[in-house]
Amino acid sequence: MTPPHPPGTVVVVQHAEKGRGADPGLTRRGVRQAHDVAAALADHGVRAVHASPRRRTRQTAAPLARALGLATVVEADLAERMEWVPGTQTVEEFLADWGRATADRDHRPRSGDSSRAAGDRLDAALRRLATTAPVVAVTHGGVTVDFLRTTFGDGAVPVHLDADGVPPGALTALALVDGVWRLVRLAATDHLTV
Repeated sequence: MTPPHPPGTVVVVQHAEKGRGADPGLTRRGVRQAHDVAAALADHGVRAVHASPRRRTRQTAAPLARALGLATVVEADLAERMEWVPGTQTVEEFLADWGRATADRDHRPRSGDSSRAAGDRLDAALRRLATTAPVVAVTHGGVTVDFLRTTFGDGAVPVHLDADGVPPGALTALALVDGVWRLVRLAATDHLTV
């Protein structure tokens, strides 16, 4: 990234590449991506590192928090829109529910929030975090796209993000100016070496 971020800036980090299964951790490639994120943000005046409760986000946040001498603050409001829980539905059912919730933003899936509710939840969390910015919030692609759709409108979200998701380790920088979000950087991956 270029110069350090000013007060009011929140850098939303997509968790690095994850493994498979329920609450997966990072792959070896994901661990490298997490270190790339840390290298990219270590000298940008970050005052706090927050992560959703999921293992993949906490592992993504860990190298940056270590580099800054900070503890990672776990924030439930940074959680993904939906999480697959074995035994509650098949993967196929989960993916069908995900697709329906993406298409119909008010559809309440079996295993989480509607797209609209998730976007509103992340908006409220980021606004709260922005009061001590610049901060980093390590979260998930679905809820990040939900937030972007809610905040900037469906037409402002590139089709590839909606269809393919936010790339692992991507950085999205937002500035809260007079109560209005301004998009500084969207799903940037130029800091990644892998």
